[in-house]
Amino acid sequence: MSGSDGKKGSSSGVMDWIGSACRFATDRNDFRRNLLVNLACYIAVLKHITTYHWDDGVLDQQSKAKDMIYELFVAAARKFLSAGRKSLSVSQSLDLAAQILAVDLGLKPALLYDSNSASADQLQQYLSSLQSSQLLSKSLITLDLNGNTLIVNPVSARLNVEQLICHRNVSVIDVCHSLEKPTIADPCGAELRSLTEGLHLLLKEIETLKEAEKPHYVGERSEEWNLCTVFGLLLGYPITYWFDQARSFENCLSMTPLTVTSASATWQAGTLDHRCCLYSFSVPTNLLEELQSELENWRLCLQEKFQQQNVLKALTVCQSTVTLPSVCL
Repeated sequence: MSGSDGKKGSSSGVMDWIGSACRFATDRNDFRRNLLVNLACYIAVLKHITTYHWDDGVLDQQSKAKDMIYELFVAAARKFLSAGRKSLSVSQSLDLAAQILAVDLGLKPALLYDSNSASADQLQQYLSSLQSSQLLSKSLITLDLNGNTLIVNPVSARLNVEQLICHRNVSVIDVCHSLEKPTIADPCGAELRSLTEGLHLLLKEIETLKEAEKPHYVGERSEEWNLCTVFGLLLGYPITYWFDQARSFENCLSMTPLTVTSASATWQAGTLDHRCCLYSFSVPTNLLEELQSELENWRLCLQEKFQQQNVLKALTVCQSTVTLPSVCL
């Protein structure tokens, strides 16, 4: 097919794609889908302004449009997230982009930024630049928790905390140094209940923030929180660790067999297929059978969410076993 017939047929396909993306955005009432719509519209414009050899070069034009998207993510990371004179590499920038897209899509509640020592203010500038380009939704919040910076999807994070408070679909494992082996903790214990209720209240508060221009600093209210437990809840793990930090920051996981669950996906960034690890968490192997229902429920929920989007592809969930001389939480 060539000439006007080729252009007409391909144009129809583009408009069908745009219509599908728009309907999906409308049905889901979800601003973050603008990434797909903007990309489709950009490709459509390229197709209509290309006069010669239109159908022969359409795939190349699509690839260039996708390249433009990933280049915007890379440029923003390298501009705003430098530490000293060192900027993030292209690979680091793409990994961060895939992670933050997963948060925006609701595939994970938050990401803990650890690519370098960039500050919360720098991460906010990075986030704001992508939001102003409509590559990310306005609902994402930069959170500073005792010097640790996260990008949070407040609704997804709140729902995950409620899985522990209301539904008991998240388990907490007590790994206090004084224990002979890890045990499942009572989520109704005073310290755990205080932590989860405080975190839940915080997430409800930041959920009301609109287009935040500055990071949200948690401050003194989190000073007594066990950050290991908090991070597990914010990052969407079905299993999180807890220890009595008033007694010791050490744990009983040394030389304890751990089953590590990892979930990875592919982000097709232009001509690149960038593979990214979305989740990685461990469970003491001696508790694996007892916690199997929580792990299976988490896996099924992740697969269901994954099927509701088409930005990330090829989800895989795998397990491995490790035994380490020491485990830092």
